[in-house]
Amino acid sequence: MTNKFFERFSVFNLIMIAVVSALGIATKPIVVPLVHIVTGPLFIPGGAIAGGFYMFWLVLGTGLVRKSGTGTLIGLVQGILVIATGTMGTHGIMSIVSYTLPGIVTDIVFLFSKNKKYNILHYVFGCMGANITGTLISNILFFRLPPVTVVLILSAAALSGITGGLIAYVINRNLEKINILEE
Repeated sequence: MTNKFFERFSVFNLIMIAVVSALGIATKPIVVPLVHIVTGPLFIPGGAIAGGFYMFWLVLGTGLVRKSGTGTLIGLVQGILVIATGTMGTHGIMSIVSYTLPGIVTDIVFLFSKNKKYNILHYVFGCMGANITGTLISNILFFRLPPVTVVLILSAAALSGITGGLIAYVINRNLEKINILEE
């Protein structure tokens, strides 16, 4: 079954997935502290706000590769990268869960298309869903905040996800215009 899953992806697709996964992990340590400068004094968890700005790599990769399972694979690779490099937190093996589930949500959003023709809504709802999922999973696994706080944080995660989705859409459109990613 695993071989059939990977047979759908060309070597170029797998390289794209690896690059986008690495970029998502590489930008997180840059984005999170910058966001914490604003959210820290307000006692708002910065990950929910920062999430849209690094989750957009997940959505961008899914839109670029255009194959079912891409988001899940990107999330899985990111989880493995975090564990292997020891970066971004000490969540251990739970990083696989907290990074893969947003990828699954992204894949579900991108399934709702005709002939893999994605529009702005795929990117916006994909990134919003991924960021909400990542924020919720982090809360369930690590923080266990009160319900009212969780609702507020998920609202912030949704807004940040919308912004990240718009960024991913614009980047994807620009890459399509210059035909840089043709296999």
